[in-house]
Amino acid sequence: MAVQRQSRTIKSAFRLFVVVGLLVFAHAAYSAAQHRLYLRITEREFTGLPADIVVQIILAFLAICCGLVNIAGDFREIKASKELENKSWETFGNQPSFYTFTHRGRVLFSSVPELEDEVDQED
Repeated sequence: MAVQRQSRTIKSAFRLFVVVGLLVFAHAAYSAAQHRLYLRITEREFTGLPADIVVQIILAFLAICCGLVNIAGDFREIKASKELENKSWETFGNQPSFYTFTHRGRVLFSSVPELEDEVDQED
């Protein structure tokens, strides 16, 4: 029980990382827009963003990435062989999305009652 509570609080902390990162990122975007507006008003040429805005963007990106990676849960291995070693060869060819249930074979191989009735009437 204590482990689950601790796990929930850790996930909550990482969700807070994501929220704070998004807020800092939005603030950095607003600061960048204000800086561009200031440069237009003072008729200066844009050479780049100030260092504090760049640092805000980098820290926000790191906080968002850290939070999302830890919220996402357990990762699977990249090697497909680990996941596929328990499957048989027949399961690889099985593709349910290509099943066709309404095809002309149903008509060709079913007994047609109309023809059977006509044959019975001729006898």
